[in-house]
Amino acid sequence: MTTEYSGAGDPKRSVELLWGVQPRPRRGPRPRLTAADIVTTAIAVADADGLDALSMRRIAETLGVAPMSIYTYVPGKSELIDLMLDRAYGELDPSGGDHDGPGGGEQAGWRERLERIARDHWELFHRHPWMLQVATGRPPLGPNLLDKYERELRAVDGLGLGDLEMDSVVALVTGFAESSARTSVNAARAEQRTGMSDRQWWEAVAPVLQELVDPARYPLGTRVGAVAGQEHGAAFGPGHAFEFGLERVLDGIGALIDSRDGPGAS
Repeated sequence: MTTEYSGAGDPKRSVELLWGVQPRPRRGPRPRLTAADIVTTAIAVADADGLDALSMRRIAETLGVAPMSIYTYVPGKSELIDLMLDRAYGELDPSGGDHDGPGGGEQAGWRERLERIARDHWELFHRHPWMLQVATGRPPLGPNLLDKYERELRAVDGLGLGDLEMDSVVALVTGFAESSARTSVNAARAEQRTGMSDRQWWEAVAPVLQELVDPARYPLGTRVGAVAGQEHGAAFGPGHAFEFGLERVLDGIGALIDSRDGPGAS
């Protein structure tokens, strides 16, 4: 599975496209498409078949236009991926991280806000698994991503943390959600590609292990692994790992906030 990189195209043109800056209109027939149309189609292709299946030709065929006409709107696949990411980020809950909770202006706790952000990302990556194929060291600095970052920072504003700590807390929570979602998506793909569920795989492997592995050599692994395997019906449970890990991440952030004894620490 190919890894793509955001920010790999023409930086200037990519940012212009992200913010809706269009080239000066030319004389002639009115354009049949818009960059937004191309992004919508590209996301549909990637959702169905992954980024490996995405190409300007595939998009053109889906839209029923000549392949070269796509380049009139988007210079190439690299810039297109930036647009796709920013569009997808726009699906995140617009209230995520806001201090006003559902209680009509009542302030939600920082833990609840960060948990909401993590769960929203977890769900987003499961809706669009292709996002996990994109390395975002150079993020697409479009309006949806910047809106998302602003909301996330509001979730930890006023807690006594420094600016760098606020940025790091946000990165920790969203990075944990992304990593957990990647593990979950990969587990689902393994079942799709092999035609064998985790339970079926485990049931096939277990009898062989019982014959070959001496429990006395691995007493802890045998005991703990049996309990975990029975609970998950597999060697690993991505959903459980996400829930357990999120609580521990939030506990750690809570300890940091308490150490600062800020006005919002509670």
